[in-house]
Amino acid sequence: MQAAIAYEPQGQVVIEEVDLSKPATGEVLVKLMASGVCHSDWHILKGEWGTQLFPLILGHEGAGIVEQVGEGVRNVKAGDHVILSWRTNCGICEACQKGWPVLCYKSPTVSSKAVKHGSDQTFGKAGSLGTFAEYALVPEVAAVPIDPVIPFAQASLVGCGVTTGVGAAINTAKVQPGSTVAVFGCGGVGLNVIQGARLANASQIIAVDMLDNKLEMSKKFGATDLVNASKGDPVEQIMGLTGGLGVHYAFEAIGLVPEPFLQSILCTRKRGLTVWVGHAPLNTPVTIDARALMQEKMVMGSLYGSARPQIEFPRLLKLYQEGKLMLDELITNEYPLSGANEAFAALGRGEVARSVLNLN
Repeated sequence: MQAAIAYEPQGQVVIEEVDLSKPATGEVLVKLMASGVCHSDWHILKGEWGTQLFPLILGHEGAGIVEQVGEGVRNVKAGDHVILSWRTNCGICEACQKGWPVLCYKSPTVSSKAVKHGSDQTFGKAGSLGTFAEYALVPEVAAVPIDPVIPFAQASLVGCGVTTGVGAAINTAKVQPGSTVAVFGCGGVGLNVIQGARLANASQIIAVDMLDNKLEMSKKFGATDLVNASKGDPVEQIMGLTGGLGVHYAFEAIGLVPEPFLQSILCTRKRGLTVWVGHAPLNTPVTIDARALMQEKMVMGSLYGSARPQIEFPRLLKLYQEGKLMLDELITNEYPLSGANEAFAALGRGEVARSVLNLN
């Protein structure tokens, strides 16, 4: 198969011929049809999550068709349409048994590695998936069956950005009807936090970004107020929009620099909840005066929207079919696999909500 390989940080992906093994017991081979281009892959490509990951096949936001299943696979069969989940779960550890499968202590993986065709060089896979490729070999639990009428491009986005953002609002924070929300960052994940808050019937949703085009985009997904952080202190602006009280819930959905992490705490009201959604580069310190939390403010992280993928993916797609969840509007650009570098360039310039690679 063809796959987009990242050999080094700060480089560009290279399209290579790669070999995958046939599925072993409990494994599934998926013919990939579409993959979203997520900011997490951009972090990896820039080396912000460490150099130990290289070389690897990028991509972790994919959808496709089951091509072949290994012995013992029961929940999917050849021909099924699936979304891939990059957080697998064993089902039996403490986290899984308590209903937090994305925090699984024993996440299953496949027994073999991707190998460069004609050599013995092996490649890692982003999110243990590697969806910038024509095929993916995954554990059975990573392949979540979906309604085959759903377009692959839209379905792929549910594999990460949509679930991460909507889930952060609905599952992690449990945003209450009539409450006030601030979202720092209006990229693919931030826009989904915004529409998660809208689905939860928040009364005021304040979008924060430094780019006017992204702020304008956020209105489509449910933002009621806009704050351009490049034109004044965003905390002061949020306080002004909430009568000096601050918001009930704040979300950091950027994951690049320390300032928004701190600002997301400072803009909440008494007993306000801040949720950090953005996955920051390694060694990103956030320094705060301890007294800033003394009014019973709360801070927590959110991984993959605290999701249960086997439940969440079909549920989110049902909302899409009912016209309540916006997926079409998230797709700004579409590229072939060979356009992966162009897609990353557009992401880096802040031009897109999400780009999608069409793979087959």
